[in-house]
Amino acid sequence: MTTPLRIVFMGTPDFAVPALKELISSQHNVVGVFSQPPRPAGRGMKMQKTPVHNIAEEHNIPVFTPEKIDNEAFASLTNLKPDLIIVAAYGLILRRRVLELAPCINIHPSALPRWRGAAPLQWTIIAGDKTTDICIMEMVKALDAGAVYKRKTIDIANDETAGTLHDKTAQIGAELLLEVLNNWDNYKNKAIPQSEDGLTYAPKIEKHDRKIDFSKKSSEIIGYIRGLSPFPAATTVLNGENYKILFAESAQGNGTSGEVIVSNSTDGLVVACGEGAMRLSRLQKQGKAIMADVDLLRGSSIPEGSRFE
Repeated sequence: MTTPLRIVFMGTPDFAVPALKELISSQHNVVGVFSQPPRPAGRGMKMQKTPVHNIAEEHNIPVFTPEKIDNEAFASLTNLKPDLIIVAAYGLILRRRVLELAPCINIHPSALPRWRGAAPLQWTIIAGDKTTDICIMEMVKALDAGAVYKRKTIDIANDETAGTLHDKTAQIGAELLLEVLNNWDNYKNKAIPQSEDGLTYAPKIEKHDRKIDFSKKSSEIIGYIRGLSPFPAATTVLNGENYKILFAESAQGNGTSGEVIVSNSTDGLVVACGEGAMRLSRLQKQGKAIMADVDLLRGSSIPEGSRFE
């Protein structure tokens, strides 16, 4: 067992929380946490601390929230004297001086070198990948290009969404991280360099990327919807009203792309695609709660023959 390590943790969203919790409950000493600054959120747009910030405060761990790792933030980091810096979805680029201060280890949820970048969970599902990896990797200056200390392959279910894959990989990543740290003397010089073969990038999902193209095959659209569910969610418009589509499944029927071919509270909401059809089984009309299609249709009329755009 490795001697207890002084850890600085850098993370921001829910994805990073399992790793921080595992570290806090381990033999290692989390001496400081860096997270994104509080931002206005929610209906009242009140300032809210990040999930990682809240967990650190609950355990009386010093929290630093710089907008960037400037000289002042770097001095704070240096004063913590970390043996290792653990990074999980932090959201800030780490410059060379941080990478050289102590080994920086990242949790990355993709089968590297496949899906380097900002949105690996989403693009893994959108592409129809049947498996993915969770990697514990060293950080280098190039994006997600570091050598991998440990990886684990998991299957992707046919009904997997970005949300369910997020939760699985966050927990598995936390457990793999602890395996590496608890045996750091055995891992620290044995990371396996990534191949450049099969390299793909997972760019950030922009607002214009979210719009559903009903001219595509139903299987492609279903994967796209799952890859964007529950956040940021695939979107479409019907009769001037915006909808988020959270889940869809294959269905029978023919019609013009985007045409509603079935619409009732028994059989649900079925829409024609460029090839095939799909049932929009879970969706959210603007200003309403997320609900099943049959529940939505009990309170809203969507006539057959109308068309999603």
